[in-house]
Amino acid sequence: MTTIESVAPAGAPGQHMNGRMRLVLVVLLVAQFMLAVDFSILNVALPVIGEGLGFALADLQWIATAFALAAAGFTLLFGRIADLVGRRRIFLGGMALLGISSLAGGLAVNPETLMIARVAQGLATAAVTPAGLSLLTTAFPEGPLRDKALGLNGALMSAGFTTGAILGGVLTDLLSWRWAFFINVPVALAVLAIAPVVLKESRPDARPRLDLPGALTVTGGLLALVYGLTVAGEHGWGDPRALVPPAVGAVLLTGFYFLEKRSAAPLVPVWILRRGTVVWGNLAGLVAFVTETSLVFLMTLYLQEVLGFSPLAAGLSFGVLGVGTILGGVLAPRVIGRYGTRATLVGGGLLQAVATASLFALGDDRGWLALLLAGTFVGGVGNMLAIVGFMVTATSGLPDSEQGTATGLATMTQQIGITMGTPIMSAVVVTAGTVRAGIGLAVLVNAAIVVAGAVLAGLFLKRR
Repeated sequence: MTTIESVAPAGAPGQHMNGRMRLVLVVLLVAQFMLAVDFSILNVALPVIGEGLGFALADLQWIATAFALAAAGFTLLFGRIADLVGRRRIFLGGMALLGISSLAGGLAVNPETLMIARVAQGLATAAVTPAGLSLLTTAFPEGPLRDKALGLNGALMSAGFTTGAILGGVLTDLLSWRWAFFINVPVALAVLAIAPVVLKESRPDARPRLDLPGALTVTGGLLALVYGLTVAGEHGWGDPRALVPPAVGAVLLTGFYFLEKRSAAPLVPVWILRRGTVVWGNLAGLVAFVTETSLVFLMTLYLQEVLGFSPLAAGLSFGVLGVGTILGGVLAPRVIGRYGTRATLVGGGLLQAVATASLFALGDDRGWLALLLAGTFVGGVGNMLAIVGFMVTATSGLPDSEQGTATGLATMTQQIGITMGTPIMSAVVVTAGTVRAGIGLAVLVNAAIVVAGAVLAGLFLKRR
């Protein structure tokens, strides 16, 4: 299996962005950054929201789960719809839905309204993320320019998760949890005002019909899988409610593959699923998102439960992780240009694994904070090298007509990885006698997963 290493020689034409390209990049990066912020901005505010709107304590996690279910379950469908009806059209429609749903969430006076707003935010994310990524990959030619754009996109998306945790705490403490919703509205309006001018529409001349059986099967399978993972994080992997939905999801996703083989107009062409770059690139991306997002969860537990930090102070401590991811995103295109995507994936994964494993040494007093900050910074650099390598690998060598599907698969991988990480590490933590011992064991499991992903990428992604 091969990956194409298309690296233009130094000084070759087309390596510099013109003014329009920069505008396109800014619009798309702002949108993607805002969507990443939305994944984590409410986490710190959940107890306050519960008190304000009358949520039962056991129901608070569904504020996050409703968003994750919609975002992960419908991403592939919207990615394909964007290919068929127009990526700019889906991007703008999703941004409009995000602005409206954010306004509704901020004005909510009961749990039902808030939950509807969160589902709508998740659907908007499922529409905007793959459409925005496919607009980005088709706006920049494959090679150094696209690598640079994807590097900046990955850096800002990862930084957005960290920023969301910090911003949620600041807004909740200084203003109100409602501003965690309202902050999206002016940004969405700005994007909607500028995007129609700078983004070109892209869609096929002849519109093929949508593969409805495939759409229903894959969406149902993804919803069942994400729901099961969420329940497992709440009740443990031994609970039947955690085991049955993933099994149903696996059956539906298997059926989806065989449906696509027979479909005249498949949602995901089977030849894409057989490409080594798509399969192994997405597997490497899954590992990157599972491990880094769950490491944030583990270090949050450590900071609050072991060192006694407040939620806001714990969130601020991850600022160095955000800096590391930004640095990794800036460096990634240069590393890819010099060494190729396979070396970037493997090297980034191994760097992340070493940094993560070092956190096993964390002790019980605040003197160990320096190690945590250094480990998360270096791990953030390595993780972002792997993420950008994954995005370049998973979207390279494909025609523009399939970029919505490719970026939909990559976005689905990202969102499932974010959802899977915390339940997996939660299950590891509870197997130990103490929280401190459980965190240490989970850190080692986390590092081992990263090493396994790097080894597989090294073995099956061959340089050509």
